[in-house]
Amino acid sequence: MKKLVELLICILHPLAVVLMWINLAVRTDLGTVAKLAWAIFGLIPLVPFLYVLTGGDLF
Repeated sequence: MKKLVELLICILHPLAVVLMWINLAVRTDLGTVAKLAWAIFGLIPLVPFLYVLTGGDLF
C-alpha cells in the first residue's frame, strides 16, 4: 500500500508543477527573478520519484 501511495504522489507531482507555473505566470506581485526561482525549485521533487522507482537502492 505504501508503494502505491508513493507512486501516486510521484504521478501527481508533474500536474502540481504545471499548475504552479500557470499561477506564477499570472501573478503580478512577484518579480521575474522570484518567478524563475520558484519555477526551478518546483522541479526538485524529481529525486523522490527516482527513489521510489529504484526501490531506494540507487546507491
